[in-house]
Amino acid sequence: MSLITLAFYLFSTSYFSGMLMRSLESQYELPVEPFGDVVIILGGGATSDTPDVGGLGHLSGSAANRVLAGVVLQRKLNVPVIIAGGQVYGDTGNEAQITRRLLKGLGVAQDKIFVEDKSLNTRQNAENVKTILDVNDFKNPILVTSAFHMKRSVFYFDKVGVSVLPYPADYKVNVVSEFGIHRFKPSAGSLENSSIALKEYLGLAAAIFVKY
Repeated sequence: MSLITLAFYLFSTSYFSGMLMRSLESQYELPVEPFGDVVIILGGGATSDTPDVGGLGHLSGSAANRVLAGVVLQRKLNVPVIIAGGQVYGDTGNEAQITRRLLKGLGVAQDKIFVEDKSLNTRQNAENVKTILDVNDFKNPILVTSAFHMKRSVFYFDKVGVSVLPYPADYKVNVVSEFGIHRFKPSAGSLENSSIALKEYLGLAAAIFVKY
């Protein structure tokens, strides 16, 4: 019991959770001058019936951060964008359809938006997006997702034969960590970051060792 208590305490401190999260977020550097012919934005959760301008449904914090980075990149390069993510659970929103509404509201032209709204996980994201890439002859895709999620995402795209330029977004922790006694104060936010990081490590292990 004491070991369980100690583990719970460590996971709830920003010092320990920061190390876990930073180990994932440091896998890829943000490209200084990104180049590509299409931007891929992966979904990351959404509500289904919450009111918003122009419709129902909101993206989660991580998903919204991915979209924000993706739109800035799309505007800079003036290339099409592929938004990927379906309705994962019965009480969640269709991520790609909600994102399409937001992109149109932000001024992205309809003919530059490609929608993949059937996938339920990262593996299916890669498989379904590959079809869109092949049909439209896109050769140099840029992948936008959360920095902590990038390694697993790149793995799945590599697995289906798609080479992407990683463009990490939605960072959860600082690149450089300052040591202080406050870093050992437990908090719900730190516990959540630990949970996210552990989920990614388990997901990556499953991606590598589990045959589909």
